[in-house]
Amino acid sequence: MTQVDRETGQEGAGRRDTGFAARRARIRRAVRIATRPGPWKRGPVLAALALLLGLLMLLHAQITDRGGLGSLVETFLPWFGLFIPVLLAGALWRRSASAVVALLLPVMVWLSLFGGLLSDKSHLRSDLIVASHNVDADNPDPAGTARDLAASGADVLALEEITPQAKPLYEKGLAKEYPYHTVLGTVGLWSKLPLSDTQPIDIMDYGPLADTKPGDKKMAANRALRTTVATDHGPLTMYVAHLGSVRVNPRAGFWTASRDIGVRALGKAIAADPSKRTVLLGDLNGTMDDRAFNGITSQMHSAQDAAGNGFGFTWPAPFPVVRIDQILVHGVEPTSSWVLPATGSDHLPVAAGISW
Repeated sequence: MTQVDRETGQEGAGRRDTGFAARRARIRRAVRIATRPGPWKRGPVLAALALLLGLLMLLHAQITDRGGLGSLVETFLPWFGLFIPVLLAGALWRRSASAVVALLLPVMVWLSLFGGLLSDKSHLRSDLIVASHNVDADNPDPAGTARDLAASGADVLALEEITPQAKPLYEKGLAKEYPYHTVLGTVGLWSKLPLSDTQPIDIMDYGPLADTKPGDKKMAANRALRTTVATDHGPLTMYVAHLGSVRVNPRAGFWTASRDIGVRALGKAIAADPSKRTVLLGDLNGTMDDRAFNGITSQMHSAQDAAGNGFGFTWPAPFPVVRIDQILVHGVEPTSSWVLPATGSDHLPVAAGISW
């Protein structure tokens, strides 16, 4: 009898211990649940990154241009949108409501900046088709490039980076389709309509040093021209330009000095031009989001922005990431804008339809 009581007492103590442990476990579980961060407290770093991304795109014009930083950011501004799905994936994985809500800022900013480019704004009717192509000084097949461009259907065709060796090949390959043409230095214009009043525009030696360089050397390296095309609707002023290259390096950052000199010279030439209708074609080595082009974009507007479908990236040709080949207009209406198929160049050709 005594043995039975002892065992019963031990069994009762065990149940009490087990019950106490269970209660402690439930209490710990409740504490963990109560102190666990809710969906609005999770992912504070993701929420902060989303807000910073939105502010970066919203206030891009306020970024310092020291070392070309502002221009570099604006050159690749559309690509900042790629961070949005990355941050969204992180927010969903963390189940962070605050990060998801914070992402509304970069989404809205990106759409306000580039949403209009996602729809096709082109129209079928156009009075004139213009095209432009940096044919590349190292193009291995200038004759083939000339054949491709001759088949493009353009009424007026601008070429940049023409070398003395390739010039006869372009003249021969384009002669049948374009009876009128002019070449000054490394840029030229081929046209189905008569040309007149052609003159060079000094965009490389603009400034105090311009008068110190011999005229023959300046002309050989000339990279911009102005001419007049005789259309059924009256004269149309055409500018062809190949602005200076840009470079990214550790010391100078985003180096744009040569290009920016050309932008200022070209902007002043267009501003002083009395023509009512003007088209600018060329490799401008910059996007129209870049603040450096404000002096030009304040006078002209992009055919791609007004009548294109998508971003119209043109460089590098194998995998284009930026649009640096531009068609800008003033006094005429762009009705369509598109990128032509690749040639032997490292740039893609661009074309646009315009109407009066």
